[in-house]
Amino acid sequence: MTLKRLMATLLASAALTGSAMAVDLRIGLQEDPDVLDPDQSRTFVGRIVYTSLCDKLVDITPDLEYVPQLATEWSWSEDGRQLTMQLREGATFHDGTPFNAEAVVANIDRSQNLPESRRQSELASVTGVEATGEYEVVFTLEAPDATLLAQLSDRAGMMISPTAAEEAGLDFGNNPVCSGPYQFVERVQQDRIVLEKFADYWNADNYHFDRVTYLPIPDTTVRLANLQAGDLDMLERLAPSDAPAVQQDESLIYEDIVGLGYQGITVNIDNGPNGDNPFGNEAKLRQAFSLAIDRNAINEVVFQGTASPGNQHVPPSSPWYVQDFPVPERDVEAARALLEEAGVDRMAVEAQVPNNPVQQQMMQMVQAMVAEAGFDLSLKATEFASMLSAQTAGDYQLSQVGWSGRTDPDGNIHQFVTCEGGINDSKYCNEEVDRLLNAARETNEMEERKALYAEAQAILNEDLPIIYLYHPSWIWALDNTIEGFVAYPDGMIRLENVTMAE
Repeated sequence: MTLKRLMATLLASAALTGSAMAVDLRIGLQEDPDVLDPDQSRTFVGRIVYTSLCDKLVDITPDLEYVPQLATEWSWSEDGRQLTMQLREGATFHDGTPFNAEAVVANIDRSQNLPESRRQSELASVTGVEATGEYEVVFTLEAPDATLLAQLSDRAGMMISPTAAEEAGLDFGNNPVCSGPYQFVERVQQDRIVLEKFADYWNADNYHFDRVTYLPIPDTTVRLANLQAGDLDMLERLAPSDAPAVQQDESLIYEDIVGLGYQGITVNIDNGPNGDNPFGNEAKLRQAFSLAIDRNAINEVVFQGTASPGNQHVPPSSPWYVQDFPVPERDVEAARALLEEAGVDRMAVEAQVPNNPVQQQMMQMVQAMVAEAGFDLSLKATEFASMLSAQTAGDYQLSQVGWSGRTDPDGNIHQFVTCEGGINDSKYCNEEVDRLLNAARETNEMEERKALYAEAQAILNEDLPIIYLYHPSWIWALDNTIEGFVAYPDGMIRLENVTMAE
């Protein structure tokens, strides 16, 4: 343990006379999460906090297999229209409300019917949830849904206290009450989120920190400096350019894994007045913009080769990737020809960009590339949660934003491009895309699903409501006193069996 870390631990435990020394963990986040309400939130870093705060019905393994969490087992009816779940006995919410089948019914009802819920499209196939016993629930579906377990392994499956939800309403996120290993203590926007160990957690013996503090530090250099100085114990999304330094530092641990998600540029197609412009109205201009980008160069220069250039909602290594549409090579002449076809010589466009150095460097490369094709791209650095709010409101033209990825491909595409998708900030709407993606949800036959995704991708390649750029790897750096950390491809930080050596 470093001297600085030892001093911090001693100070934190000074008031604990006659008791065991407190063990605190400090995690550096790349952004500040949005609202801490699983039904309303959408940020990746929010999911990191939820991993310690809010248990789900289902979790995943590092190999992306579904495993029990609050649901201990499940089975499907022969026609695929009913999912029966047995629930964990002895689990409780942080306010003492018992976890049982009625709590599950209340949670699914809120996710489906709260007007502000972003989970509605994720649970669209569910027509009813019934408590058939104190610890048994049955989900009834309009049609078979191959994606439902994946949804229940994420925010749609996170269980919050029905008592607290009813009392707080839309303010629930100010004091979230869940059933995870840690409970909410305080939040200071842009500064910290503090959780403390929940003594009555069903698996408490496998969680070894008394307090977990999440600290949003957008600047990757500052975030690493804080880790090196002993002011953090671990950080997520280490800048690829810093990877060699961490790997060579004996006081630090380097961990990485290929992720499930993507980074791209979302285009305002029809989200209010800001979508009513040539770039939002004319697909040829978006195609030209995409053709002007050298995705391989971005990967090599910005990400030191750690990312995977991309042009779809899943990476080229995924079995769901449509091989008929490979990542396009940069073609400035073809891009300029498309501008001419659209009757445009030069065009000014604006993109909002997260206020972290890596994304800004990446978009500066895009800025220089598209300029050669005829686009005068201006960049607006924006705090991440504020940027998402602007997207929702339609207060943008282009937005450099990504998605952390889901175990089922539906989670990377349906809610972003279907007409009523919960995170369709583009407000793109194509009835044929809706039909294809809805049909892909209703079959468990992989080849049939792949064919449907391929048809949808053919349309999306032309319309480009999202211009995909690359697929990142998740990279963590940890103090060498941290033991037991396991990298997961969803990028979450799971603290079960993680300890800190003295």
